[in-house]
Amino acid sequence: MRHRNGGFKLGRNTSHRRALLRNLVTSIIINDRVHTTITKAKASRPIVEKMITLGKNGSVHARRQALAYMMTPESVDRLFAIVAPRYETRPGGYSRIIRTGPRQGDASEMAYIELLGSETELTEKATKRADARRKRNEELQKQLEEAQAADKPAE
Repeated sequence: MRHRNGGFKLGRNTSHRRALLRNLVTSIIINDRVHTTITKAKASRPIVEKMITLGKNGSVHARRQALAYMMTPESVDRLFAIVAPRYETRPGGYSRIIRTGPRQGDASEMAYIELLGSETELTEKATKRADARRKRNEELQKQLEEAQAADKPAE
């Protein structure tokens, strides 16, 4: 019987599960949104919310606790400087899970886990990516036209 033995095992041993969740939480703090399985999203959500609560505290001890859990110092800096001040007046519930349907390879249910209020940053990143992609495609098209013009025999 597994009475009162809560938590998500995720099919991994303890050290692997802890490493997976640490990496996932670090990625969520850095990128504001991560595409993962629903179970992993549900397992990482309370940890992300705890990290944001530490960030709202802002003390040296809270920063050291966050450093002990998250994988990179840059993620801790972002947590305390950008992410936590965003939720200063909010008492909890800093993340949402959006289901995206089954994965093609193994039909595992997938979802986005994202931080609330990060829509503006995500749209800025998307527009930058679209601009870079458009510029790269224009350069490739220009190179293609130049190559075709050089291959044509002069008449």
